[in-house]
Amino acid sequence: MESRNLAIGVLAIIAAVLLVGLIIVNVQPQPAYASNISSNGGDFTVTVGRITRDTEVLYVLDNVTQRLLVYTINRTTGAIDMMDGAELGALTPPGGTGR
Repeated sequence: MESRNLAIGVLAIIAAVLLVGLIIVNVQPQPAYASNISSNGGDFTVTVGRITRDTEVLYVLDNVTQRLLVYTINRTTGAIDMMDGAELGALTPPGGTGR
């Protein structure tokens, strides 16, 4: 009878540990994903995009000078590099707002 009681006790403890682990995993908040979100702040507009699974893009638009800067962020290495830049003022038609 002693070994039977020991087995029941061990199984009860294992079940309690697994139950606590399940509760902890399900209670933790989900990670936030910031894809396709843009933000305006003062003279700048910032938005994000994705090139590959490990490389994301940060678009920074200076609304005053109408200049666009594009930065790449490599999540595996943590490197941030300037990818491209463009003058957007030349893209609008003369005498119009471009709309």
